[in-house]
Amino acid sequence: MSLQQDVMSALKVAMKTKDQVALTALRAVKSAILLAQTERGVKEDLSEEQELKILQKQVKQRKDSAAIYLEQGREDLAAPELAEAEVIAQFLPEALTNEEIEKVVVATIDQIGASGMKDMGKVMGIVNKELAGRADGKTISTIVKSKLS
Repeated sequence: MSLQQDVMSALKVAMKTKDQVALTALRAVKSAILLAQTERGVKEDLSEEQELKILQKQVKQRKDSAAIYLEQGREDLAAPELAEAEVIAQFLPEALTNEEIEKVVVATIDQIGASGMKDMGKVMGIVNKELAGRADGKTISTIVKSKLS
């Protein structure tokens, strides 16, 4: 079953159980997917990779908003954002640990013979493609910088 169908099923369950947090989060995901599908003028199915990118973006937006709210002492606004991020994150594949990411980064550096910060773009491109949907770009970037410096 595709990710879009999974989201629709979860949306129906959230409607039946009257779970407002899940309902809000899943409607936002559905909207983002539909927007991406119709972006090119013709409704077409998205690849799994594109769907995962949409979900990651939705989770990141909510976490960033929550961080800003917490910075300003607004826990009342941060809590729903974090709850929505958790609902959306359940559709993402299990995230890799820093050690697993580090292994992939080191293997990539050895494979392409990267020697310094000038090669960071090459390494990031390869690692991001390989770990798409399973690791945060910021985490990957931090590890790549530490290994190349």
